[in-house]
Amino acid sequence: MKFYSTNRNSQSVTFREALMKGLADDGGLYMPASIPKFDKGFFDRLNEFSFKEIAFLIAQKFIEDEIEEDDLKRIINEAINFPAPVVPLDDNISVLELFHGPTLAFKDFGARFMAKTMGHFISRENRGLNILVATSGDTGSAVANGFYNIPGINVFILFPKGKVSYIQEMQLTTLDGNVTALEIDGSFDDCQRLVKSAFVDTELNKQLNLSSANSINFARLLPQMFYYFEAFKQIENKTGEIFFCVPSGNLGNLTAGLIAKEMGLPISKFIAATNANTTFAEFVKNGRFVPRDSILTLSNAMDVGNPSNLARIQSLYSDNIELIREHIYSDSADDDVTADTIRRVYKNYKYVIDPHGAVGFYVTNFFLSTRQIKNYSAVILETAHPAKFADVIEKELNIKIELPERLKNCLGKEKKSVSLSSDYKEFKRYLFEKKNNN
Repeated sequence: MKFYSTNRNSQSVTFREALMKGLADDGGLYMPASIPKFDKGFFDRLNEFSFKEIAFLIAQKFIEDEIEEDDLKRIINEAINFPAPVVPLDDNISVLELFHGPTLAFKDFGARFMAKTMGHFISRENRGLNILVATSGDTGSAVANGFYNIPGINVFILFPKGKVSYIQEMQLTTLDGNVTALEIDGSFDDCQRLVKSAFVDTELNKQLNLSSANSINFARLLPQMFYYFEAFKQIENKTGEIFFCVPSGNLGNLTAGLIAKEMGLPISKFIAATNANTTFAEFVKNGRFVPRDSILTLSNAMDVGNPSNLARIQSLYSDNIELIREHIYSDSADDDVTADTIRRVYKNYKYVIDPHGAVGFYVTNFFLSTRQIKNYSAVILETAHPAKFADVIEKELNIKIELPERLKNCLGKEKKSVSLSSDYKEFKRYLFEKKNNN
């Protein structure tokens, strides 16, 4: 399988090269040269396969013989060792719980798979690897834990100062060893800009072997395709239309689902739910993309004003807005609506939903209310455990949220981070100094 750059000014590369480079030399994002397909018979037999078996069959189509079969099975068995259950709220609407991994967020799927895969390749090379990752919340903790103590790999996590939840901050700043947390005085978009600038900096790349664990790296998206197939397997009513709602920020999770659909997964439409950062919803509605500074919201992992993966979506559909609209509906919910939805879901279903899932629930119901669809199944991706947003949930529901042990353990540890401005020269200087001191 070859991968091309969305900017079309770089040579095609192998899966290993796309994984290790993260971003193409021309600043574009890597996409598979062709989308592999499953035939209809595969989906008819999907219940015969375990989650890990499904993951292996999908991964093998993109990686092919670059990783031997036994090694790929081992990577998946070690990385995807937790479930992704579909929990019905009523006869038509369900939530896909993606928070059963080590850091209680959907990004555990991508981070753990990437860490194991990169570790596999690095163990065969006589050089180290430096991972740069920008986070608006859950990516940082997932990457930190996924890559922790992987030999030959150093990780630098950039997060916006004061713009992640307390629990998220403690998850990503209480590790040491090969993980360094960089507290950036700015927004998530500033963190993402610093990472992207580093990848196209020739001088920096000559001295540091850089890669990314953000969703700009295609290998982050690949394992996220796994759970769309696994969720479809669990849907009881497959006779009508099938909708998947994806709470959306940087659009990586949505892009993974869209590629899964192109592989043959019979999804009728994706619902991209955004918060007050509405740039993507506006793009789908009016065809114009106008990036802007991100706004801090209750659903902070979606606080993105200039989503990177839009380039992949545009490439997937040949930049045809009408074609994009055929596959994607998008709308938004602000914080007031998010809080009201958290209360409504608990009242009506006795289900505690986190702010990101609440945005998804509201937009899904708004979408359904505008259409006369009688036979359907809608699956809302619940991307993080509500305990990670205990302050919001407890305020809205007037209940006490019990913290899972995995969260309790990090709260008693010492915070370790390095404070930097959003100036690229300072960031670059820090990376050079860190290299020279090691």
